[in-house]
Amino acid sequence: MFQFKQFAVNQDRCAMKVGTDGVLLGAWAPINHNPFSILDIGAGTGIIALMQAQRTNAEQIDALEIDEDAYEQAVENFENSPWGDRLFCFHAGLDEFIEEPEDEYDLIISNPPFYSEDYKTENEQRDLARFQDAMPFEELVEAAGLLLSENGIFAVILPFKEEENFITLAKEAELYPAKITRVKGTPTSEIKRSLLAFSRNENPTTEIDELIIETSRHNYTPEYIQLTKDFYLKM
Repeated sequence: MFQFKQFAVNQDRCAMKVGTDGVLLGAWAPINHNPFSILDIGAGTGIIALMQAQRTNAEQIDALEIDEDAYEQAVENFENSPWGDRLFCFHAGLDEFIEEPEDEYDLIISNPPFYSEDYKTENEQRDLARFQDAMPFEELVEAAGLLLSENGIFAVILPFKEEENFITLAKEAELYPAKITRVKGTPTSEIKRSLLAFSRNENPTTEIDELIIETSRHNYTPEYIQLTKDFYLKM
């Protein structure tokens, strides 16, 4: 079990465990537009949806998970949280979910599978969680284009090398970058991740900044502490 300040995440049945990417995205996703409805695509343990329940007053927080074990665990984590009445998980693939869209969402958030390289492991469940062919970026962008409300925000975390390609895909769906934060492990390491927030409004200037996680092993930067302190016990 992974214990946060206001909730706990059981993860023994999930291929993808709680990790820095999910926590970063969950803490970073823009919410200053006061979202009423939120959708977490590819929920895994449910951590990102749980973080939005803590951060916002959104009355409808839906999550989508295709893997049965992960889905059941997310439901359990939702029910054990203080916000069980606002959280709901669908057991479905994204393609099924968008066939008959019933709702629009003010915040769509996803930590998508992104190992698009050609290797696979022997663990099919872990591969499903980690490999892009389980949920191609094109499909994710198309879903956001369909389901995002007029003033909504679509937020993702990706490998930095995928940033340019993803922005191009989003533009084809008339979604435009409003904010980009590029993440480095240490001041001297290469940029590893991109946090991207899109809206339907073409912004004359995109807000771009950088986040460094630690200065040395377990010595976290003030910016990273500020971002995650409401969640991690030891921040």
